[in-house]
Amino acid sequence: LLCGRVPQSLTTDHPSAQQFACSHRLPGGPFGLSRPARNTPAKMSLPAFNNSNTANETMVEDYVQAHLAGEKVFSRGRHGHSQTLSCFDKTQPVAANIRPGGHGPPRMPDPENDPHYNNATAKFTYTSKVSGPDNFQRARNPIHEDSPGGACTSLAVGKKEMRPIKPPISGAYKIRSNPPNTEFRRFYERGDLPIAIEHRGVGNRIQWKVDVEKLDYHHYLPIFFDGLREKEEPYRFLAVQGTFDMLEHGGSKILPVIPQLIIPVKTALNTREPGVIVIVLKVLQQLVVSGEMIGEALVPYYRQILPVLNIFKNRNVNVGDTIVYNQRKRMILGDLIQETLELLETHGGEDAFINIKYMIPTYESCVLN
Repeated sequence: LLCGRVPQSLTTDHPSAQQFACSHRLPGGPFGLSRPARNTPAKMSLPAFNNSNTANETMVEDYVQAHLAGEKVFSRGRHGHSQTLSCFDKTQPVAANIRPGGHGPPRMPDPENDPHYNNATAKFTYTSKVSGPDNFQRARNPIHEDSPGGACTSLAVGKKEMRPIKPPISGAYKIRSNPPNTEFRRFYERGDLPIAIEHRGVGNRIQWKVDVEKLDYHHYLPIFFDGLREKEEPYRFLAVQGTFDMLEHGGSKILPVIPQLIIPVKTALNTREPGVIVIVLKVLQQLVVSGEMIGEALVPYYRQILPVLNIFKNRNVNVGDTIVYNQRKRMILGDLIQETLELLETHGGEDAFINIKYMIPTYESCVLN
């Protein structure tokens, strides 16, 4: 074999030949051997991409963008919160009226500058200044010293104020409030989570102080899901990586916790921050394939999860015939939402498509078509 010669007894029909091809990974070539098909049982389909390294990839991307923008890297994260202090201090409390995904304070009406509704024309119009005697006076005054004076009125027609009415901005894509008041941050700063960062050369990992399989998923998994909307280190890395670790080792312990995960996912999506939505979508993809019947269990909660996906479904990067070199990072919302919807339909059972279609009318089935 080392000389490139194969004995006559080592043919493709011989069991030893098949064993040799399997052990040495020879799909074909000079030996004329083909790798036999393995009769492995059918397993659940996995996402097309590996999402387990999302925490490290997000941290590196933040570092690169902050460095290119000339900002301080990892001082408080990009656009960090003022309540976040040093790594040795506790985060300052947030006002009770500030909630994640909130619209902010209401806008106060301005009768002088706001358009008013005209019942006669059924349109919004701006209030124009009414022409009075002061508009036609031509008496001498300090501003117009060359005016002839004498006449108190004029036959000239005053100009009306013409301002075009622009359609109002709905603010559907506007980033909403995301205060640093997550349950994950509160528990981590209190020292109640059995995790620590393990620094490595290639990428960081989480050092679990207990076995992940022995954790109480009813208690810990919703806390880690609530930290998915974090944007500052080390909270974001610990929350995202911890979520993927628990989904990897959870097995049958994940399914009973599904109802408790909906509110954290909905809250993170309502912030409408593209970076947070990308992380949540990758977590949803991993959640669907983490155990049996999880896809079916998510179908009743599509009305809480899918409205934000319907808004950002067409958020693609249209670059014509050029090449997008950073598509490997999978940060394009439109493509990521399409992948997530297809996974939800594939693993959601017979009722998944009609429920997705009800919330996202432009979605086309990947199973029926």
